[in-house]
Amino acid sequence: MAAAPVWSADPRTGKRREQVAVEATAAEVDAAVRAAHEARDALADRGIRAALLRRAADLLDGAGERIVEAADAETALGPGRLTGELARTTYQLRAFADVVDEGAFLDVLIDHADPALTPPRPDLRRYKIPLGVVAVYAASNFPLAFSVPGGDTASALAAGCPVVVKAHPDHPATSELCAALLRRAAAEVGLPEGVIGLVHGFEAGIELVRHPLVAAAGFTGSVRGGRALYDAAAARPHPIPFHGELGSLNPVVVTEAAAEERAEQIGTGLAGSMTLGTGQFCVKPGLVLAPHGPAGDRLERSLTEAVSNTEAGVLLDHRMRDAFLDGVRERAALPDVEAPVTPGAGGEHTVSAGFLTVPAARLAADGGGHDLLLEECFGPVTVLARYTDDAEISAVLARLPGNLTATLQLGAAECAGEDGVPDAAVAGAGDGAEAGDGSGSGDGTGRVASAGGTGRGARLLAALTPLAGRVLVNGWPTGVAVAPAQHHGGPYPATTSTATSVGGTAIERWLRPVVYQDTPPALLPPELREDNPLKLPRRVDGRAER
Repeated sequence: MAAAPVWSADPRTGKRREQVAVEATAAEVDAAVRAAHEARDALADRGIRAALLRRAADLLDGAGERIVEAADAETALGPGRLTGELARTTYQLRAFADVVDEGAFLDVLIDHADPALTPPRPDLRRYKIPLGVVAVYAASNFPLAFSVPGGDTASALAAGCPVVVKAHPDHPATSELCAALLRRAAAEVGLPEGVIGLVHGFEAGIELVRHPLVAAAGFTGSVRGGRALYDAAAARPHPIPFHGELGSLNPVVVTEAAAEERAEQIGTGLAGSMTLGTGQFCVKPGLVLAPHGPAGDRLERSLTEAVSNTEAGVLLDHRMRDAFLDGVRERAALPDVEAPVTPGAGGEHTVSAGFLTVPAARLAADGGGHDLLLEECFGPVTVLARYTDDAEISAVLARLPGNLTATLQLGAAECAGEDGVPDAAVAGAGDGAEAGDGSGSGDGTGRVASAGGTGRGARLLAALTPLAGRVLVNGWPTGVAVAPAQHHGGPYPATTSTATSVGGTAIERWLRPVVYQDTPPALLPPELREDNPLKLPRRVDGRAER
């Protein structure tokens, strides 16, 4: 039986462009994984890894025009957006090269023997080593930054782990082009091309996560697809870490004070955020709690005007377009749900942006039939839930699952901690969040200390913290900066682990610690030797040194 062809398609027309490859057989997946596994020792040298990452960035930049053209033809994301995404991707590769050079990610800890302690302490030397071959599942909505040359690949290679990428079917030509450039970079720095493999096909993805030589996996996609792979990873005879980003509603709470001070600005900002990239960002604000009353009405009018002026756009593929149309239709049919701007079909191949409104009390009621509004709907739509008091805010927050982000829009006095709302007004939101989905943190009650003060702003911030990995104040969540302090993750189903997929600490996903006890100096790896020949940052007997 002939292997199934892999086609590149144009989402603007729905027509096939070209055959790019064929779906990988089980034998071909096995060959790719084994080639990656055999390349592990070649990646052991940190200098070579850093050189690989920098050379890959240079080659991608050099082929930028071709890459942007290929990606736009397959995703319709536009040259401007894709040029920016390519810059982000190459910056990320170079940033991980810097992480490798610095060496702090190895987390070197040395405790010298001390027989006077009770109990006596042996000589202990700890650092982190790479897990092995990493399977990367490319995202649909970021054909560069979260796909073949993206953050999962960059961080895994930085950790010393070879990679096999399962290409996303929405941009196979872009995937092949980028994979060829990465393999060329590997060859130019003296590494086997097997350090970076690429396979196509649904069954290939299943074979990949089940392969006994795959040591970990990274995924960006849907709850349904990610959960199936997560379960497959856990069901292996030897389960492996599965770092998946699955889905996120990204709630926003707008206080009455914020709406009174800048309703029009908030409405316009929300429209821009929810329609950015035709609503196909994983951090799109999908639920907004806004007050009843004149200030909330002004916000809604501003949102209506801004969304109405948004041009129709193309989604990544027609399957996603159909899911969007079905999703908004089902949501709009619920009792007490209205559509000031109706989201739906903008043309034969496009969709139009819109938003729905609903009384927050409908969402607060357990089993009230409106739970669908608490699930992500991929595309240019959001839900504006109008609340009458803070008790409704707390009740809705208590029912939310985990998220990548949560946003507060506060008034000036609330930001300064000068408001005087009683403590009870927003009490219990953190407790309820934990009770609803087990995502609470801290002492096991879901409560988070209001370190910034005891005003309403601080209490709302504490109520949102158990729900998300990134909490924003007076901003919008779309746009995830690549920075050392960044965290892109959150309680399930936002992600399946506590790790981040963006920023330097994303490398930690692909490492494990090992400690050597009373090991003769001549046998120690150079990272743990007393004279520190690699000049690594480390902590010795509790004190930082280099």
